[in-house]
Amino acid sequence: MATIYETKEKSSCFLSNTNTKIDANVNFGGINYFVPAWSISILPDCREEAYNTAKVSAQTSLMIKKLNKAEDEPSSLKWMWRPELIESTSVQGRGDVSVNKIVDQKDMANDASDYLWYMTSINVAKDDPMLNGTVTLRVNDTGHVLHAFFNGEYIGSQWSKYGNNNVTYVFERNVNLSLGKNLISLLSVTVGFKNYGPMFDLVGAGITSPIELVLNKNVVKDLSSNKWTYKVGLNGISNKFFDTDCASKSSSKWVSDPIPVDKNFTWYKTTFKAPLGNKPVVVDLLGLGKGMAWVNGHSLGRYWPSYIADKQLCKTETCDYRGRYSDSKCVSKCGEPTQRWYHVPRSFLKDSENTLVLFEEFGGNPSGVQFQTVEIGSVCINTHEGKEVELSCQDRPISKIKFASFGSPQGVCGSFDKSEFDSEVDALSILEKECLGKESCSFKITEEKFGRPSCEVKKLAVEVVCEDFTL
Repeated sequence: MATIYETKEKSSCFLSNTNTKIDANVNFGGINYFVPAWSISILPDCREEAYNTAKVSAQTSLMIKKLNKAEDEPSSLKWMWRPELIESTSVQGRGDVSVNKIVDQKDMANDASDYLWYMTSINVAKDDPMLNGTVTLRVNDTGHVLHAFFNGEYIGSQWSKYGNNNVTYVFERNVNLSLGKNLISLLSVTVGFKNYGPMFDLVGAGITSPIELVLNKNVVKDLSSNKWTYKVGLNGISNKFFDTDCASKSSSKWVSDPIPVDKNFTWYKTTFKAPLGNKPVVVDLLGLGKGMAWVNGHSLGRYWPSYIADKQLCKTETCDYRGRYSDSKCVSKCGEPTQRWYHVPRSFLKDSENTLVLFEEFGGNPSGVQFQTVEIGSVCINTHEGKEVELSCQDRPISKIKFASFGSPQGVCGSFDKSEFDSEVDALSILEKECLGKESCSFKITEEKFGRPSCEVKKLAVEVVCEDFTL
């Protein structure tokens, strides 16, 4: 389909191919154009194609991570720890404000913290049937994470599952009521709010009504209108355990031995040397559960490497950009942590000793934590004939041409493969002569340079390796 925008002075044209599978050869204005499936060609003067959405010629970079050469991590990291003090809320039920209803977490926390405590108590008389029956605490939650305590004892956690657009869930645990006062303490945790869509600002968060006690599968008490006491935040964050100056003023001190692992609500601290050089720095937090991280008092944000991407989301077929977009399209790395490396800006780091502080909410093991640098390992292009392209290793020379073929090469960057239609001309040897030892090289993709393949749509796929300057 052709769309023409015209004024008295000039006109511009757009050629579109909405077919998701079949490429098109189009004759428009007496000129032939090749328009790949599911793409748009832009002709600023209605004659020469300036851009096509399927013929993008930008290079792809495969990044690699290098160990911190300044020290032998992770063994060199000496950890200290201290507990998050939750007794005032989980055992004593003390908070900042009390009302006789369940309040939305966004309204109560007011962006001051991810964490909000909901606390209430119930009195059980001698003749109350709940005293001797099987009682279940049932809590409705709109996400994202819930930790529950009953009479000061931790009874479990729950969170919204991956890929669930509706983050609501129901938490249920059996509890043993005692004669007299019983305290329910619920810690609700958010991990960011929706920021788009119709009326997104009205979407609730946290615990919602009803909150019930169930006896033998029958609801016997709705606690929603009880007196609920609320407390925003956590003790360690309020007292700035992550700030080395403020943390020293707390009554709870850092302990060096033994280091507990898989213990929830635990703070960890260590010192490290900044990685050498000027490459971007990341910290690998694999082995930890969920929490927050700071370097030299600067927040790195939330971490959650124990959150594993659903194995069922990845498809076996080759990724294809064509067709309508969906969040399940071209999904990769299923069955792996949704995130494990966290960026540490160089501006956060000192030339001298640096401090990493972690608040571990779920329970994990910090012994595998290590700092790494990130750099380009190899770069690729996979571009149509006629394009002028550049291969660049930025500040390092090209050390090897790993793959090069012109015609209809298959695969993606890192796993290219030749097809039976590719040109017989040795594209790899041509590029070795032109590019090896250079930080970048530019050339135009033509049949005169790379030979004539036996296919109608011609592309050049190249992968080059960047020289490894090991410090």
